[in-house]
Amino acid sequence: MMKSSFNFSEEAAVTCPTELSRPEQDVQHAGLHQFGYSDRRTLKVLFANKFLFRNGGSEVVMFDEMELMRSRNVDVVEFSMNDDRNVPSRFQSYFVSQKSYRTASRSDKLKSALSFVHSPEAVANITRLIRDEDPNILHCHNIYHQLTPSIITAAARQSVPVVLTLHDYKPVCPVYTQLSNGLVCTRCADGAFEAVLTQRCADRSLGRSALLWAEARYHALAGSYHRVDKFIAPSKFMYHAIVRRFGADKVVHIPNGIDASRIEVSAHDEGYVLCFGRLSAEKGVETLLQAHAADHGAWRLVIAGTGPLLEEFRRKYPAAEFRGHLTGTDLARTIAGAALIAVPSEWHENNPLSILEAMAHGKPIVASRIGGIPELVRDGTTGLLFGPGNGSQLSEKIGALLADRDRRAAFGRGARSIVEAEYSLQAHGAALLSLYESLIESAKSKRVGL
Repeated sequence: MMKSSFNFSEEAAVTCPTELSRPEQDVQHAGLHQFGYSDRRTLKVLFANKFLFRNGGSEVVMFDEMELMRSRNVDVVEFSMNDDRNVPSRFQSYFVSQKSYRTASRSDKLKSALSFVHSPEAVANITRLIRDEDPNILHCHNIYHQLTPSIITAAARQSVPVVLTLHDYKPVCPVYTQLSNGLVCTRCADGAFEAVLTQRCADRSLGRSALLWAEARYHALAGSYHRVDKFIAPSKFMYHAIVRRFGADKVVHIPNGIDASRIEVSAHDEGYVLCFGRLSAEKGVETLLQAHAADHGAWRLVIAGTGPLLEEFRRKYPAAEFRGHLTGTDLARTIAGAALIAVPSEWHENNPLSILEAMAHGKPIVASRIGGIPELVRDGTTGLLFGPGNGSQLSEKIGALLADRDRRAAFGRGARSIVEAEYSLQAHGAALLSLYESLIESAKSKRVGL
């Protein structure tokens, strides 16, 4: 399929992909503060994600990217799953039918298991969409299970370059978290996935673990992930985890970005510790709650979020304040009033938007020294780090900051400065456009060579 040519401006092409593929040369140091292009043909990007509503961090990143692209006159095409919560899309007729994977009958379970691994519907629909819309590139986000990585192969067969943003470790960990029964595990990192079976990593269930093993093995044999032209790793930690299996030429480090100009720095400080996000085991919230209980509620703790452990936490830790799911103004107001933000994660966090948001508000952070977190929370400069799962260390760090308002303010100023200088949304968008240009030009050269 031949594409018409188009040009990017110099600002959009400052950082070349060979530079970006080396994590030590981060995009935030490349001077990419504005982007745009002068086109002979409008660039068209097909974004694929199983949800077309703000369900979590991956969707927030994708919606920000789509808004950035549209602001620069880039055509945006969406591919997703039908859901009543989706934002309106003129491409809805191409979306796959809604799938929940919670069914009672044995035959339905078998059908669900097969579509969980490979979705003929998704492959057929995205092939039709590509033929009708002729996009220059496919940018995948959270595509697992409902869309499946089979859509990568479908795009490759249509000679459309594919980019996949890594929000988790799915290509190197069938359960995506690099956790096995609550413990950090990287035994599948090289692409041998038998550990998910032997360790029953999926909730200790042999059946669920076997399904995830089958999914991983199928896509390894089909070469689905190897057809990705470039993986985007938002953290250096993620970069190294993925390079181990796919090689450095396949992975580029582009951090998530945030528009700090929309967030007013808060000088307000009501003295409470805030933890916000999903309430699930890997987030380590129970370690924080236990530390609070061990200190006999000596400091005020606010928990904002929902998840599978919410009701259990409410019963076990009545001294904490549970605000439930907060968004928009309510969440911003709650962050603004906090003395500090606690991020007690016990899994290999990638490049959490919650930390970027806290930094943009000018808040100090106490966080686990794990995964990509230390890349954001600079110990002694923007916050304090502690050993994951170490409640006594966590309590000590929180106590030290709560006792020193001036230090909290200094950390908050440092955090805001770093997020403005190194994690701007404009720089993120410029890096994306530069990457798109490189891949499209490479694909065009290959076609000419044929």
